[in-house]
Amino acid sequence: MNTFTYLFLTLLGLSLLTEVWLAARHIRYIAANRNTVPEAFRSKITLADHRKAADYTIAHTRFGRIENAYGTGLLVLWTLGGGLDWLDQMLRAIGWGELATGVVFILSTLVIMGLLELPVSVYQTFVIENRFGFNKTTPRLFLADTIKQALLFGILGAPLALAALWLMQEAGELWWLYVWLLWSGFTMLLVWAYPTLIAPFFNKFKPLKEGTVRERIQALLERTGFRTRGIFVMDGSRRSAHGNAYFTGFGKTKRIVFFDTLLEHLNEREIEAVLAHELGHFKRRHVIKRMLLTFGISLFGLALLGWLVTQSWFYSGLGMSQPSMHAALMLFMLIGPVFTFFLQPLFAWGSRRYEYEADSFAADQTDAAELVSALVKLYRENASTLTPDPLHSVFYDSHPPATLRIAHLTGKT
Repeated sequence: MNTFTYLFLTLLGLSLLTEVWLAARHIRYIAANRNTVPEAFRSKITLADHRKAADYTIAHTRFGRIENAYGTGLLVLWTLGGGLDWLDQMLRAIGWGELATGVVFILSTLVIMGLLELPVSVYQTFVIENRFGFNKTTPRLFLADTIKQALLFGILGAPLALAALWLMQEAGELWWLYVWLLWSGFTMLLVWAYPTLIAPFFNKFKPLKEGTVRERIQALLERTGFRTRGIFVMDGSRRSAHGNAYFTGFGKTKRIVFFDTLLEHLNEREIEAVLAHELGHFKRRHVIKRMLLTFGISLFGLALLGWLVTQSWFYSGLGMSQPSMHAALMLFMLIGPVFTFFLQPLFAWGSRRYEYEADSFAADQTDAAELVSALVKLYRENASTLTPDPLHSVFYDSHPPATLRIAHLTGKT
Protein backbone atom coordinates (compact mmCIF):
# COMPACT_ATOMS: atom_id res chain seq x y z
CA MET A 1 0.00 0.00 0.00
CA ASN A 2 1.23 3.49 -0.83
CA THR A 3 0.47 6.87 0.73
CA PHE A 4 -2.62 7.35 -1.44
CA THR A 5 -4.02 4.04 -0.15
CA TYR A 6 -3.70 5.25 3.43
CA LEU A 7 -5.32 8.57 2.53
CA PHE A 8 -8.21 6.78 0.84
CA LEU A 9 -8.75 4.41 3.76
CA THR A 10 -8.54 7.25 6.28
CA LEU A 11 -11.18 9.34 4.49
CA LEU A 12 -13.34 6.28 3.91
CA GLY A 13 -13.19 5.38 7.61
CA LEU A 14 -13.89 8.95 8.71
CA SER A 15 -16.85 9.16 6.35
CA LEU A 16 -18.36 5.93 7.64
CA LEU A 17 -17.81 6.90 11.29
CA THR A 18 -19.38 10.30 10.66
CA GLU A 19 -22.39 8.70 8.98
CA VAL A 20 -22.84 6.27 11.88
CA TRP A 21 -22.46 9.03 14.47
CA LEU A 22 -24.90 11.37 12.74
CA ALA A 23 -27.42 8.54 12.30
CA ALA A 24 -27.20 7.69 16.01
CA ARG A 25 -27.77 11.34 16.93
CA HIS A 26 -30.72 11.52 14.53
CA ILE A 27 -32.36 8.41 15.97
CA ARG A 28 -31.90 9.53 19.60
CA TYR A 29 -33.22 13.03 18.90
CA ILE A 30 -36.32 11.82 17.06
CA ALA A 31 -37.04 9.16 19.70
CA ALA A 32 -36.72 11.74 22.50
CA ASN A 33 -39.32 13.95 20.76
CA ARG A 34 -41.57 11.13 19.55
CA ASN A 35 -44.32 11.76 22.12
CA THR A 36 -44.52 15.54 21.76
CA VAL A 37 -45.83 17.33 18.68
CA PRO A 38 -44.02 20.66 18.17
CA GLU A 39 -46.19 23.53 19.38
CA ALA A 40 -46.58 25.10 15.94
CA PHE A 41 -48.14 21.87 14.64
CA ARG A 42 -50.30 20.71 17.56
CA SER A 43 -53.55 21.90 16.01
CA LYS A 44 -52.73 20.31 12.64
CA ILE A 45 -50.76 17.10 13.28
CA THR A 46 -52.11 14.41 15.59
CA LEU A 47 -49.85 12.63 18.04
CA ALA A 48 -50.48 9.38 16.15
CA ASP A 49 -49.28 10.94 12.86
CA HIS A 50 -46.28 12.47 14.62
CA ARG A 51 -45.30 9.11 16.07
CA LYS A 52 -45.72 7.43 12.68
CA ALA A 53 -43.36 9.97 11.09
CA ALA A 54 -40.84 9.42 13.88
CA ASP A 55 -40.97 5.64 13.53
CA TYR A 56 -40.76 5.85 9.73
CA THR A 57 -37.70 8.11 9.83
CA ILE A 58 -36.01 5.99 12.48
CA ALA A 59 -36.61 2.82 10.42
CA HIS A 60 -35.03 4.41 7.34
CA THR A 61 -32.12 5.80 9.35
CA ARG A 62 -31.39 2.46 11.02
CA PHE A 63 -31.41 0.66 7.70
CA GLY A 64 -29.30 3.48 6.27
CA ARG A 65 -26.50 2.56 8.67
CA ILE A 66 -26.51 -1.01 7.33
CA GLU A 67 -26.66 0.29 3.77
CA ASN A 68 -23.67 2.60 4.35
CA ALA A 69 -21.60 -0.20 5.88
CA TYR A 70 -22.56 -2.50 3.00
CA GLY A 71 -21.62 0.15 0.43
CA THR A 72 -18.30 0.80 2.16
CA GLY A 73 -17.49 -2.90 2.16
CA LEU A 74 -18.31 -3.20 -1.54
CA LEU A 75 -16.12 -0.21 -2.36
CA VAL A 76 -13.15 -1.77 -0.57
CA LEU A 77 -13.74 -5.07 -2.38
CA TRP A 78 -13.93 -3.34 -5.76
CA THR A 79 -10.69 -1.44 -5.17
CA LEU A 80 -8.21 -2.80 -2.64
CA GLY A 81 -9.94 -6.19 -2.67
CA GLY A 82 -9.04 -6.57 -6.33
CA GLY A 83 -12.53 -6.75 -7.81
CA LEU A 84 -11.91 -4.20 -10.56
CA ASP A 85 -8.48 -5.60 -11.30
CA TRP A 86 -9.87 -9.13 -11.62
CA LEU A 87 -12.61 -7.97 -14.00
CA ASP A 88 -10.11 -5.97 -16.06
CA GLN A 89 -7.69 -8.88 -16.40
CA MET A 90 -10.48 -11.29 -17.30
CA LEU A 91 -11.74 -9.01 -20.09
CA ARG A 92 -8.22 -8.37 -21.39
CA ALA A 93 -7.68 -12.11 -21.73
CA ILE A 94 -10.48 -12.24 -24.31
CA GLY A 95 -8.29 -10.28 -26.70
CA TRP A 96 -10.51 -7.37 -27.65
CA GLY A 97 -8.99 -4.00 -28.40
CA GLU A 98 -8.41 -1.39 -25.70
CA LEU A 99 -11.52 0.59 -26.58
CA ALA A 100 -13.90 -2.40 -26.64
CA THR A 101 -12.38 -3.76 -23.45
CA GLY A 102 -12.84 -0.40 -21.76
CA VAL A 103 -16.49 -0.04 -22.73
CA VAL A 104 -17.36 -3.58 -21.62
CA PHE A 105 -15.36 -3.06 -18.40
CA ILE A 106 -17.30 0.07 -17.44
CA LEU A 107 -20.71 -1.32 -18.38
CA SER A 108 -20.03 -4.65 -16.64
CA THR A 109 -18.90 -2.91 -13.48
CA LEU A 110 -22.01 -0.74 -13.35
CA VAL A 111 -24.31 -3.68 -14.04
CA ILE A 112 -22.72 -5.78 -11.30
CA MET A 113 -22.93 -2.82 -8.91
CA GLY A 114 -26.61 -2.46 -9.73
CA LEU A 115 -27.24 -6.15 -9.04
CA LEU A 116 -25.37 -5.98 -5.74
CA GLU A 117 -27.43 -2.96 -4.68
CA LEU A 118 -30.73 -4.53 -5.74
CA PRO A 119 -31.40 -6.17 -2.32
CA VAL A 120 -31.24 -2.70 -0.75
CA SER A 121 -33.99 -1.42 -3.03
CA VAL A 122 -36.07 -4.55 -2.46
CA TYR A 123 -35.87 -4.17 1.32
CA GLN A 124 -36.67 -0.47 1.26
CA THR A 125 -39.64 -0.97 -1.06
CA PHE A 126 -41.19 -4.20 0.18
CA VAL A 127 -40.29 -4.05 3.87
CA ILE A 128 -39.96 -0.49 5.14
CA GLU A 129 -42.40 1.18 2.74
CA ASN A 130 -44.85 -1.70 3.17
CA ARG A 131 -44.66 -1.54 6.96
CA PHE A 132 -45.79 2.09 6.96
CA GLY A 133 -48.41 1.72 4.26
CA PHE A 134 -46.66 3.66 1.50
CA ASN A 135 -45.68 0.96 -0.98
CA LYS A 136 -48.03 0.34 -3.90
CA THR A 137 -45.45 -1.37 -6.10
CA THR A 138 -46.09 -5.00 -6.96
CA PRO A 139 -43.20 -7.45 -7.49
CA ARG A 140 -44.18 -7.58 -11.15
CA LEU A 141 -44.04 -3.79 -11.50
CA PHE A 142 -40.74 -3.66 -9.60
CA LEU A 143 -39.25 -6.23 -11.98
CA ALA A 144 -40.62 -4.38 -15.02
CA ASP A 145 -39.08 -1.11 -13.78
CA THR A 146 -35.74 -2.83 -13.21
CA ILE A 147 -35.72 -4.28 -16.73
CA LYS A 148 -36.68 -0.92 -18.25
CA GLN A 149 -33.89 0.81 -16.33
CA ALA A 150 -31.41 -1.78 -17.58
CA LEU A 151 -32.56 -1.25 -21.17
CA LEU A 152 -32.25 2.52 -20.89
CA PHE A 153 -28.84 2.11 -19.29
CA GLY A 154 -27.67 0.04 -22.23
CA ILE A 155 -29.18 2.31 -24.88
CA LEU A 156 -27.79 5.50 -23.36
CA GLY A 157 -24.76 4.30 -21.41
CA ALA A 158 -22.99 2.26 -24.06
CA PRO A 159 -22.66 5.07 -26.65
CA LEU A 160 -21.65 7.55 -23.93
CA ALA A 161 -18.97 5.23 -22.56
CA LEU A 162 -17.70 4.52 -26.07
CA ALA A 163 -17.48 8.22 -26.97
CA ALA A 164 -15.85 9.20 -23.66
CA LEU A 165 -13.19 6.48 -23.82
CA TRP A 166 -12.45 7.22 -27.47
CA LEU A 167 -11.86 10.88 -26.59
CA MET A 168 -9.69 9.89 -23.63
CA GLN A 169 -7.52 7.74 -25.89
CA GLU A 170 -7.43 9.82 -29.08
CA ALA A 171 -8.00 13.52 -28.25
CA GLY A 172 -4.58 14.30 -26.77
CA GLU A 173 -3.71 16.04 -23.52
CA LEU A 174 -6.91 18.10 -23.48
CA TRP A 175 -9.14 15.04 -23.70
CA TRP A 176 -10.72 15.98 -20.35
CA LEU A 177 -12.08 19.20 -21.86
CA TYR A 178 -13.67 17.36 -24.77
CA VAL A 179 -15.12 14.72 -22.43
CA TRP A 180 -16.56 17.55 -20.32
CA LEU A 181 -18.21 19.04 -23.41
CA LEU A 182 -19.56 15.59 -24.26
CA TRP A 183 -20.91 15.06 -20.73
CA SER A 184 -22.46 18.54 -20.59
CA GLY A 185 -24.16 18.05 -23.94
CA PHE A 186 -25.40 14.61 -22.92
CA THR A 187 -26.81 16.04 -19.68
CA MET A 188 -28.65 18.78 -21.55
CA LEU A 189 -30.00 16.20 -23.98
CA LEU A 190 -31.36 14.10 -21.10
CA VAL A 191 -33.01 17.12 -19.49
CA TRP A 192 -34.66 17.90 -22.82
CA ALA A 193 -35.68 14.30 -23.57
CA TYR A 194 -36.80 13.23 -20.10
CA PRO A 195 -40.34 14.72 -20.11
CA THR A 196 -41.45 13.37 -23.46
CA LEU A 197 -39.28 10.31 -24.13
CA ILE A 198 -37.98 8.84 -20.87
CA ALA A 199 -40.55 9.53 -18.14
CA PRO A 200 -43.48 8.08 -20.17
CA PHE A 201 -41.48 4.84 -20.38
CA PHE A 202 -42.22 4.35 -16.66
CA ASN A 203 -45.35 6.36 -15.87
CA LYS A 204 -48.58 7.49 -17.48
CA PHE A 205 -49.16 11.22 -17.85
CA LYS A 206 -52.57 12.75 -18.46
CA PRO A 207 -53.34 16.44 -19.01
CA LEU A 208 -54.89 18.07 -15.95
CA LYS A 209 -58.65 18.17 -16.44
CA GLU A 210 -60.47 21.39 -17.13
CA GLY A 211 -61.88 23.02 -14.02
CA THR A 212 -61.17 25.52 -11.27
CA VAL A 213 -57.80 23.97 -10.40
CA ARG A 214 -56.55 24.29 -13.96
CA GLU A 215 -57.96 27.82 -14.24
CA ARG A 216 -56.20 28.88 -11.04
CA ILE A 217 -52.92 27.39 -12.28
CA GLN A 218 -53.24 29.08 -15.67
CA ALA A 219 -53.84 32.43 -13.94
CA LEU A 220 -50.73 31.90 -11.81
CA LEU A 221 -48.64 31.06 -14.88
CA GLU A 222 -49.88 34.15 -16.72
CA ARG A 223 -49.16 36.62 -13.93
CA THR A 224 -45.68 35.15 -13.36
CA GLY A 225 -44.88 35.04 -17.09
CA PHE A 226 -44.13 31.31 -17.10
CA ARG A 227 -44.63 29.32 -20.29
CA THR A 228 -45.07 25.58 -20.30
CA ARG A 229 -45.93 22.85 -22.78
CA GLY A 230 -48.59 21.45 -20.49
CA ILE A 231 -49.87 20.60 -17.03
CA PHE A 232 -49.94 16.85 -16.38
CA VAL A 233 -51.00 14.38 -13.71
CA MET A 234 -48.73 11.36 -13.16
CA ASP A 235 -49.90 8.01 -11.85
CA GLY A 236 -47.60 8.07 -8.84
CA SER A 237 -50.12 6.01 -6.88
CA ARG A 238 -49.10 2.92 -8.89
CA ARG A 239 -45.85 2.78 -6.94
CA SER A 240 -46.22 4.83 -3.77
CA ALA A 241 -48.63 6.74 -1.56
CA HIS A 242 -46.16 9.63 -1.31
CA GLY A 243 -47.19 12.85 -3.05
CA ASN A 244 -45.10 15.37 -4.95
CA ALA A 245 -45.04 17.91 -7.77
CA TYR A 246 -42.22 19.01 -10.04
CA PHE A 247 -41.15 20.84 -13.18
CA THR A 248 -39.16 19.04 -15.81
CA GLY A 249 -37.48 19.85 -19.08
CA PHE A 250 -36.39 23.20 -20.47
CA GLY A 251 -37.23 25.38 -23.41
CA LYS A 252 -40.19 24.04 -25.37
CA THR A 253 -40.27 20.77 -23.40
CA LYS A 254 -41.01 22.34 -19.99
CA ARG A 255 -43.98 20.76 -18.31
CA ILE A 256 -45.62 20.81 -14.89
CA VAL A 257 -46.27 17.43 -13.28
CA PHE A 258 -48.46 16.65 -10.28
CA PHE A 259 -48.57 13.25 -8.63
CA ASP A 260 -52.16 12.04 -8.49
CA THR A 261 -51.59 11.35 -4.78
CA LEU A 262 -50.82 15.03 -4.17
CA LEU A 263 -54.01 16.19 -5.86
CA GLU A 264 -56.01 13.86 -3.59
CA HIS A 265 -54.78 15.56 -0.41
CA LEU A 266 -54.64 19.29 -1.29
CA ASN A 267 -57.36 21.78 -2.14
CA GLU A 268 -57.06 24.07 -5.16
CA ARG A 269 -55.55 27.00 -3.21
CA GLU A 270 -52.94 24.75 -1.67
CA ILE A 271 -52.11 23.25 -5.06
CA GLU A 272 -51.63 26.77 -6.41
CA ALA A 273 -49.29 27.60 -3.52
CA VAL A 274 -47.20 24.46 -4.05
CA LEU A 275 -46.93 25.25 -7.75
CA ALA A 276 -45.90 28.82 -6.93
CA HIS A 277 -43.06 27.42 -4.81
CA GLU A 278 -41.85 25.31 -7.74
CA LEU A 279 -42.16 28.34 -10.02
CA GLY A 280 -39.99 30.21 -7.55
CA HIS A 281 -37.09 27.87 -8.31
CA PHE A 282 -37.32 28.82 -11.99
CA LYS A 283 -37.89 32.53 -11.42
CA ARG A 284 -34.95 32.76 -9.01
CA ARG A 285 -32.86 30.85 -11.58
CA HIS A 286 -32.10 28.03 -9.16
CA VAL A 287 -32.28 25.41 -11.89
CA ILE A 288 -29.72 27.24 -14.03
CA LYS A 289 -27.48 27.93 -11.03
CA ARG A 290 -27.52 24.28 -9.99
CA MET A 291 -26.78 23.17 -13.52
CA LEU A 292 -23.87 25.61 -13.82
CA LEU A 293 -22.52 24.42 -10.46
CA THR A 294 -22.75 20.82 -11.62
CA PHE A 295 -20.97 21.63 -14.87
CA GLY A 296 -18.28 23.54 -12.98
CA ILE A 297 -17.66 20.68 -10.56
CA SER A 298 -17.55 18.14 -13.40
CA LEU A 299 -15.05 20.32 -15.29
CA PHE A 300 -12.79 20.51 -12.25
CA GLY A 301 -13.16 16.77 -11.67
CA LEU A 302 -12.29 15.83 -15.24
CA ALA A 303 -9.30 18.20 -15.24
CA LEU A 304 -8.11 16.49 -12.06
CA LEU A 305 -8.65 13.09 -13.69
CA GLY A 306 -6.58 14.32 -16.65
CA TRP A 307 -3.64 14.55 -14.25
CA LEU A 308 -4.41 11.39 -12.27
CA VAL A 309 -4.38 9.12 -15.34
CA THR A 310 -0.64 9.77 -15.65
CA GLN A 311 0.14 8.88 -12.02
CA SER A 312 1.03 5.25 -11.36
CA TRP A 313 0.33 5.60 -7.62
CA PHE A 314 -3.32 6.35 -8.39
CA TYR A 315 -3.80 2.89 -9.89
CA SER A 316 -1.59 0.88 -7.56
CA GLY A 317 -2.99 2.69 -4.52
CA LEU A 318 -6.48 1.50 -5.43
CA GLY A 319 -5.71 -2.09 -6.35
CA MET A 320 -5.24 -1.88 -10.14
CA SER A 321 -2.20 -3.68 -11.57
CA GLN A 322 -2.42 -2.21 -15.08
CA PRO A 323 -3.04 1.50 -15.78
CA SER A 324 -5.64 2.36 -18.39
CA MET A 325 -8.08 5.10 -19.23
CA HIS A 326 -11.11 2.97 -18.42
CA ALA A 327 -9.66 1.90 -15.08
CA ALA A 328 -8.90 5.53 -14.16
CA LEU A 329 -12.42 6.63 -15.09
CA MET A 330 -14.07 3.86 -13.08
CA LEU A 331 -11.85 4.39 -10.06
CA PHE A 332 -12.52 8.12 -10.12
CA MET A 333 -16.28 7.54 -10.24
CA LEU A 334 -16.10 5.14 -7.30
CA ILE A 335 -13.90 7.13 -4.94
CA GLY A 336 -15.18 10.61 -5.80
CA PRO A 337 -17.91 10.54 -3.13
CA VAL A 338 -15.32 9.58 -0.48
CA PHE A 339 -13.19 12.65 -1.18
CA THR A 340 -16.18 15.02 -1.40
CA PHE A 341 -18.17 13.64 1.54
CA PHE A 342 -17.36 16.48 3.91
CA LEU A 343 -18.53 19.04 1.36
CA GLN A 344 -22.11 17.81 1.77
CA PRO A 345 -23.07 20.42 4.38
CA LEU A 346 -22.05 23.18 1.97
CA PHE A 347 -24.21 21.81 -0.84
CA ALA A 348 -27.09 21.19 1.59
CA TRP A 349 -26.85 24.79 2.84
CA GLY A 350 -27.11 26.13 -0.70
CA SER A 351 -30.14 23.95 -1.41
CA ARG A 352 -31.92 25.05 1.79
CA ARG A 353 -31.28 28.68 0.89
CA TYR A 354 -32.97 28.09 -2.46
CA GLU A 355 -35.97 26.53 -0.68
CA TYR A 356 -36.40 29.63 1.47
CA GLU A 357 -36.21 31.83 -1.63
CA ALA A 358 -38.80 29.70 -3.44
CA ASP A 359 -41.08 29.87 -0.39
CA SER A 360 -40.75 33.67 -0.36
CA PHE A 361 -41.67 33.81 -4.05
CA ALA A 362 -44.72 31.63 -3.40
CA ALA A 363 -45.76 33.86 -0.50
CA ASP A 364 -45.58 36.91 -2.80
CA GLN A 365 -47.65 35.27 -5.53
CA THR A 366 -50.20 33.40 -3.40
CA ASP A 367 -51.36 33.25 0.20
CA ALA A 368 -48.50 32.14 2.45
CA ALA A 369 -51.03 30.55 4.79
CA GLU A 370 -52.12 28.22 1.97
CA LEU A 371 -48.53 27.09 1.41
CA VAL A 372 -48.18 26.48 5.15
CA SER A 373 -51.36 24.42 5.09
CA ALA A 374 -50.15 22.45 2.05
CA LEU A 375 -46.76 21.76 3.61
CA VAL A 376 -48.31 20.55 6.86
CA LYS A 377 -50.50 18.13 4.91
CA LEU A 378 -47.51 16.91 2.90
CA TYR A 379 -45.44 16.42 6.07
CA ARG A 380 -48.30 14.37 7.49
CA GLU A 381 -49.11 12.33 4.38
CA ASN A 382 -45.43 11.62 3.60
CA ALA A 383 -44.60 10.88 7.27
CA SER A 384 -41.80 13.46 7.27
CA THR A 385 -40.42 13.96 10.74
CA LEU A 386 -41.00 17.36 12.33
CA THR A 387 -38.10 16.90 14.74
CA PRO A 388 -34.88 15.98 12.90
CA ASP A 389 -31.61 16.21 14.75
CA PRO A 390 -30.31 19.74 14.00
CA LEU A 391 -26.76 18.63 13.16
CA HIS A 392 -27.97 15.73 11.00
CA SER A 393 -30.25 18.16 9.17
CA VAL A 394 -27.45 20.68 8.61
CA PHE A 395 -25.22 17.97 7.19
CA TYR A 396 -27.69 16.22 4.87
CA ASP A 397 -31.02 17.93 4.36
CA SER A 398 -31.74 19.73 1.10
CA HIS A 399 -34.88 21.27 2.67
CA PRO A 400 -35.08 23.26 5.91
CA PRO A 401 -36.59 21.49 8.93
CA ALA A 402 -40.38 21.81 9.11
CA THR A 403 -40.39 24.11 12.14
CA LEU A 404 -37.96 26.59 10.57
CA ARG A 405 -39.67 26.54 7.20
CA ILE A 406 -43.12 27.10 8.67
CA ALA A 407 -41.78 29.87 10.93
CA HIS A 408 -40.25 31.57 7.89
CA LEU A 409 -43.58 31.45 6.04
CA THR A 410 -45.64 32.41 9.07
CA GLY A 411 -43.70 35.65 9.26
CA LYS A 412 -45.00 36.47 5.78
CA THR A 413 -48.69 35.90 6.53
